[in-house]
Amino acid sequence: MTVNPLAPSWLAHPEDANVLPPAVWSQNASRSASGEIVVAGVAATDLAAEFGTPLYVVDEADVRARASDARESFDREFARIGSAAKVYYAGKAFLSAEVARWVTEAGLFIDVCSGGELAVALAAGVDPARLGFHGNNKSLAEIDRAVSAGVGVIIIDSLVEIERVADAAARHSRVQQVRLRLNSGVHAHTHEYLATAREDQKFGITLADAPAAVARIRELGSLRFLGLHSHIGSQIFEADGFVEAASRLLALHAELLRDGPIPELNLGGGFGIAYTSADRALPVSTIAASLAEIVSSECARLGVPVPVIAVEPGRSIVGPSTFSLYEAGTIKDVLVEGTAVRRYVSVDGGMSDNIRPALYGADYSVRLANRGSDADPTLVRVVGKHCESGDIVVLADYLPGDVRPGDLLAVPATGAYCWSLASNYNYLGRPAVVAVLDGRARLIVRRETEADLLSRDAGLPDHQSQGAA
Repeated sequence: MTVNPLAPSWLAHPEDANVLPPAVWSQNASRSASGEIVVAGVAATDLAAEFGTPLYVVDEADVRARASDARESFDREFARIGSAAKVYYAGKAFLSAEVARWVTEAGLFIDVCSGGELAVALAAGVDPARLGFHGNNKSLAEIDRAVSAGVGVIIIDSLVEIERVADAAARHSRVQQVRLRLNSGVHAHTHEYLATAREDQKFGITLADAPAAVARIRELGSLRFLGLHSHIGSQIFEADGFVEAASRLLALHAELLRDGPIPELNLGGGFGIAYTSADRALPVSTIAASLAEIVSSECARLGVPVPVIAVEPGRSIVGPSTFSLYEAGTIKDVLVEGTAVRRYVSVDGGMSDNIRPALYGADYSVRLANRGSDADPTLVRVVGKHCESGDIVVLADYLPGDVRPGDLLAVPATGAYCWSLASNYNYLGRPAVVAVLDGRARLIVRRETEADLLSRDAGLPDHQSQGAA
């Protein structure tokens, strides 16, 4: 076995490039006897033939199972210490009407961050009392709509929002429940753009400013203070950041209890998942047990009752459930610095359907989807069709050396922050999303067509946009 010197140090040379590592793939993904990838009884070639590529393929049973596991784990661990838990699904990871129904049927609440996400949840029939509304710059219209709809809790992100939410609640003759988002100062081990509790960033208010803010909330008859909120970042593998954030918030929680009740404490989300076989993600049961332990011990030390604990996982529920399906096109072997060859495999999507590698330097895996192969593994870089050299889908992985144009490629763990960050760069339509369950596939978000793209161009006559493919 010859190891390509261009391979990153973390990437192991596989004995078999057909293997689907279970930590990276959904629970119902496997290979058929012929070597084709099958998810929930539906073959990749059938999905491509019916729905086209690029395509997001969601294992519905996997999403439902992960949502139920999160709720059951937090319910169990916090019941053990004499309290309770609320699990909010972070809709920003991926939200559609179907996903909103799946997670609420599993007993979860939903966290939304914009008027659009709120609209999707309400249109899906979600009880507004089971919604939390986030955002560092909520418009007056968004606040008014959330209050009038009866959203369960609004997360206050700045001092000015206290007055804005109070005014909206008074206009609608409501008492609006609110949380106060704090910048805990905890430095999570993640990408700089994913760390949301460092001092120099846009979210929340400081711990020092919190007492005065809570006092103001309590003065206003149209508001009810539900508790503090913290979110330290995303794609976090270690529990120490959550433990430290919980410790800091509980100290302030205990101080604020002197002036009134505080029924809840929200510790946010950000639980990491495996994108490659080198990633080691914590099981949700381990996270729940760790948080219950620190909350219990800190509350005992502070001499205060254990509050209801809320968390907000999104990626860990929907991320591993989904893979992106592409068709391979141009394939090039490029000699790098005269020493080694990197094989570039171009696909029919790219940074328009997965911006995370370009935005965060995120790593992904790839597998041949339409067949198995005994060819020796070859180091590849999977790239898109956009006009950017940074248009990379998979920076480095191994595919069988006989990969060829027309093959289907599957990139796992694309359920979170891929569709939701998708764009129309180079005028590509955003891909469809299909759910697979018990041998059947159904469309849950349709593909954008050229007609969709042209319909927004006010410089075109209606008949031109309607005639596009």
